[in-house]
Amino acid sequence: MDKSIVIRIHRLSLFIVLSVLSHLFCDAADAGRFVLVLDPGHGGKDYGCIGRLTNEKTIVLDVAKRFGKMVGDSLPEVKTVFTRDDDRYLTLQDRADVANRAGGDVFVSIHVNSLDKRNRNRASIHGASVYTLGLHRSDSNLGVAMRENSVMELEDDYSETYQGFDPNSSESYIIFELNQNQHINLSLTLAEKMQHHLVSDAGRADKEVRQAGFWVLWATSMPSVLVELDFICNPEAERFLDSAEGRQSCAEALFNAFGEYYSQYKDGDHGPGSIVTKGLTPVKEKKNESSKSKARSNDGGVKYSVQVLAVKHALKKNAPDLKGLERTAYYREGKYYNYYCGQFDSREDAKKYLAKIKKRYPKAFIIKTRNGKRIK
Repeated sequence: MDKSIVIRIHRLSLFIVLSVLSHLFCDAADAGRFVLVLDPGHGGKDYGCIGRLTNEKTIVLDVAKRFGKMVGDSLPEVKTVFTRDDDRYLTLQDRADVANRAGGDVFVSIHVNSLDKRNRNRASIHGASVYTLGLHRSDSNLGVAMRENSVMELEDDYSETYQGFDPNSSESYIIFELNQNQHINLSLTLAEKMQHHLVSDAGRADKEVRQAGFWVLWATSMPSVLVELDFICNPEAERFLDSAEGRQSCAEALFNAFGEYYSQYKDGDHGPGSIVTKGLTPVKEKKNESSKSKARSNDGGVKYSVQVLAVKHALKKNAPDLKGLERTAYYREGKYYNYYCGQFDSREDAKKYLAKIKKRYPKAFIIKTRNGKRIK
């Protein structure tokens, strides 16, 4: 390997280590609280991808705000931090610094995709992709990373700021291949959930979960994903992204995915030690505590149930989707009818029931209810 490349790699590695150390000095008042960092891409003088009707910076800011509002309304115990909440310009390193200083547990960078004007597929390509940091599996992945990283060039001294990293040189991306993010598994888990919901909830074509070298993901010391909602160069996709309904659908998809991720790891469904970030510590059951003793200590009639479905229209009692489930009920939340089943006095009993129906309902998770109402 060329000696100059090796030197640049070492300089970049040291730079990232120093930049993420700020994660250790987050606000003590938020210690133990889950922090979601939302990063609407571009902003200010950086418009991002430009369509005939709108532009990337406008779309992603609106989607991020809608997403953040849903989190605030439904998950008040989660602190949401925005890298920007208005039309301002931020460097890539500024965004990572905000996330690290906030002590973020999850970083979600929201973007819109496009193709070069000379590409013959420009008007027909469509679909969503969610990226994590990783090896460039294809030239197209590298191309997307290069485009997103190229906003560095808007900075007068970007070469000095980013320690010689050239967003347009494939050699610079060796650093991403040699330094794999320690949070890659959790990042992939969140990415898969977001990809699934963008397809199922927002109706986007499936361009799959991908990996590539995005600076902003590399410089954040937490599970991180970068979302490409759809292609603004496609007229039909742009009309969708320019509409309030389309943006709301995208925001709901991202929120539903985050809700699953947060609930899954907060409740420790993967067992003790399955999570390492500060806000996602799994609940550990006491080994010698029986279900009966848990039932006696249950506070105020709290029950544990398993949520299996979230649909926009109420289902009939004999609906096939609910067949064979125990004590089915639902609660309303926004536009959705959320169906759950079983009523147990202990989480342990609910977990046993969850394991029993998990194959049929892979996205099922445990909730708490009191008098037929969900407790958040």
